[in-house]
Formats: sequence, C-alpha cells, structure tokens
Amino acid sequence: MVSRRTAIASGLSVAALAAIGYGFWPRMDSYRAALERQRRLISGDPTLRELVRLSTLAANGHNTQPWKYRLEEAQVSILPDPTRRTEVVDPDDHHLYVSLGCAAENLIIAAQAHGRPAEVMIADGPAPGIAVALGSGPSADDPLYQAIPLRQSTRSVYDGQPVSTTDLELLTSAATEDGVSVQLFTEAADREAILEFVVAGNSAQMDDPAFVKELRDWLRFSPDTAVATGDGLFSACSGNPVMPDWIGDRFFDAFFTKDAENTKYRDHIRSSAGVAVFTGDRADPAHWIRVGRSYERFALQATALGIRNAHINQPIEVPSLRSEFAGWLGTPDVRPDLIVRFGRAPALPMSLRRPVEAVLA
Repeated sequence: MVSRRTAIASGLSVAALAAIGYGFWPRMDSYRAALERQRRLISGDPTLRELVRLSTLAANGHNTQPWKYRLEEAQVSILPDPTRRTEVVDPDDHHLYVSLGCAAENLIIAAQAHGRPAEVMIADGPAPGIAVALGSGPSADDPLYQAIPLRQSTRSVYDGQPVSTTDLELLTSAATEDGVSVQLFTEAADREAILEFVVAGNSAQMDDPAFVKELRDWLRFSPDTAVATGDGLFSACSGNPVMPDWIGDRFFDAFFTKDAENTKYRDHIRSSAGVAVFTGDRADPAHWIRVGRSYERFALQATALGIRNAHINQPIEVPSLRSEFAGWLGTPDVRPDLIVRFGRAPALPMSLRRPVEAVLA
C-alpha cells in the first residue's frame, strides 16, 4: 500500500496524485474512441482483416502483441514477431508462443461463428507458426465468440466468493485441448501454497534490475501514449491513476516496490475463488501454442460467465522456482505453463491493440 509519507517524499502529495488521475479522465475520449473501434463484433460477412482484428484482442504477455499475420485467399498464418520479444521475463519465447495460441483461438472462434470452419496446422521446427485454413459452412451462435471483445485480464481484488461446481465444470470443459492438462485449485490451503510461490517469484523478479527495466518499458501512464503506441500496460487497466509520462516515471520509482507488490498479490490471490494451472505435455513451441488455445477458451468461457481472471506466472518465470512448483503440482518432470487466478469482480478499463495494418506481414 502507498503511504502518505512515501508520496510526499517523492514530491507528489496524495491529493495531487488523485487530481492528476481524475484530471486526465476527460482526455480519455480518444482512448474510448479507439476501444470502440477495436472491441466490437463483426457485422456482416467477415473479411480476413476483420478476423485478424478480433484475433489481436487475445491475451498476450505485457500486451506486447508479439505476432504477425500473413493473409492469403482462404488462409491466415500467425507468425512470431521477434521485435516484440520480452527477453528478460521470457528468454525462451514460451510466453510468445502461448500468446500466438491465444490469438489463433480467437481467430478460429470468430471465423466459425461466421460460417468459416477452421483447420489448424502448427508448424514446428526452426520456424514455428500457425496456419489457419478457412472453409465454408453454417454460422453458429457461440457465447465464446460474443465474449471476445469483453475478455480482459482483471488485475484487481476479487469478491472472495466461490465459483459454483457447474461453472467450474464449464471452465474445465472449455479448456480441453489435446496435449494440455488443467488443474483447478479452490481450497484455501492450496491457494495459500500457490501464494507463497508467487511471493517468492515476485521477490526474485523485483530484485532483478533487468526485469524491472523491461517491465517499465512496456508501461503506459497517459492515455495519449497508450493510444499512440496501441500496446503495453496502460495504468488505468490495472486500476491505477493516469498521469503524464514524466510523473508516471516518478510514481513508478517511488511506489513500485517489492513489499507493495507482494502485499498486492496476497490481496489478489486471497480474494480469488481459485487458481488454474495449465501444463503442456512437452516443453516446445507446438505445445505452448496448444496451451495458449486452451487458456484463451478458458478465459472466454469465464468472461461469458461473468468470471474474471488474471495471470500470476511468477513461479514459472523464475527458473529456480519452476521445478519446485512442478513438484508441488505432482508433475516434477513436466514444465507448468500458466498460473491463472479467477473469481468475480467489476471490470476494469480495457486495453488497446495496434491497428490491423501494423500486424500484417
């Protein structure tokens, strides 16, 4: 928690911070307009570009959007964009390929909802990527499609209430994917154990200047910057005040501390209904893509049910903790891929995406 003493010591009073945040909301008009253009369903027959637009609304690490799309007559290829790698937190491109899987799943669901059944091919080897061949068929009313513009990673305190057994079964069913297993932990003791792994991982990352710098590079404090870049982690999307970038830099330096972040994660996890862990059968790009597809369906089903989710991946991002966490899961020889908390909470502002033209190969 930010104290008044810390705020004043940084040269910014609590009142000033609040004034900055509220003062910037009138300047959110351009941000809201961009959201309205991007986060809408397709009306009429879908063009490949419109399918790509919905595909890019998928979950992805740091909102880097590490993808390129190649359009052909009846096929969309989704390829990694190496210029958008996060080399510190994701040195082996694990999160990058999970993100490609998420994007592919959005595209598949959107295409099938509009009568374009999809056949998916994952190219492994030296140049991994995804090819989605589109056919023709009847359209389908799919609640997961309806959820695409509404899905978000909700990084806030949840209401602490359990999720029903029926809803848990729907989440598990939606996440079913060959080569991927999903474990749900809803007991308080299990969530506390996972919390300790998260705090240990977060502490290690916060002690790493390279990690902190990489994260800072993807933060967006002002709506103008968020609109201009169309990417990154905009402060409003995690419930933080918006402000000019130069003040945001000072805010970050003063308030982004290990203790504050660990306190936040304790509040977040303890208020969640449960935690889901996704694990691919093998640690390779093809399985990471499958994990992404599984998770995206989980997230869309959660959205359709009014359930929020957010990633708490620190235990799998810190190599020294990853094997220990895998042992705790009971799968010591398999690499866990994603850790996701879920529960109910109000929505936060949505994040932006880059224009379709910017992601075409």
